[in-house]
Amino acid sequence: MEYKDQIDLSRLPNHIAIIMDGNGRWAKEQGKLRIFGHHNGVLSVRDAVEGACDLGLKYLTLYTFSSENWNRPKLEVMAIMELMVSTIHKEIQNFMKKNVRLNAIGDLEMLPPKCLKELNKAIETTAANTGLVLTLALSYSSRREIVHAAKNIAAKVKSGQLDIDDITEEVFENNLYTADMPDPELLIRTSGEYRISNYLLWQIAYAELYFTPKLWPDFRKEDLYEAIHDYQKRERRFGMTSEQVN
Repeated sequence: MEYKDQIDLSRLPNHIAIIMDGNGRWAKEQGKLRIFGHHNGVLSVRDAVEGACDLGLKYLTLYTFSSENWNRPKLEVMAIMELMVSTIHKEIQNFMKKNVRLNAIGDLEMLPPKCLKELNKAIETTAANTGLVLTLALSYSSRREIVHAAKNIAAKVKSGQLDIDDITEEVFENNLYTADMPDPELLIRTSGEYRISNYLLWQIAYAELYFTPKLWPDFRKEDLYEAIHDYQKRERRFGMTSEQVN
């Protein structure tokens, strides 16, 4: 029996976040340049999105490009940005067909103007779609996001808009990039690495973590289904006892 057939559709995680790791290593194994891995990683993104849509998932957030990734060789960064522009342009029609709403979080102003323009165009075009919310974490750093939220709150306290005693977890969450979406319930990382890599640190406080040795270009919807099936076998207690949650 395939993993998709074993999934309980009434107990799907509302939000899945993925750290798409292993493009460079995959390319090296093929004797190719790193950008070859990024190109093939696009196929995995397409397949994962299709799988998410087939199940009726509500939120999928992909760690696409971190703030630290700007430190990679300039030629690789430029190639990734060009690939991003062409991919977003090509996928808009597919997003509309599948009712996908595109979203992005991160320090987006650091993106090249051409890339940012294409991204904003796609976000605007898909804004009315009501299916899967696909969020790309671009030029993203969770620590920077948390500092950004703290500065916003501090500014509100300084201006008198907010009293310091009124600062709660909810207030803090409302100042994060992800304010309009639920926290991830499942975090998937490919390539066999066991790290969070500065990704959604606040938001994954109670997420289930799933690690697979597959490199990202080899990841397909069946792998997504396997991760969800594994998630559904776990007991989520949120600090309570088994007797309390069952």
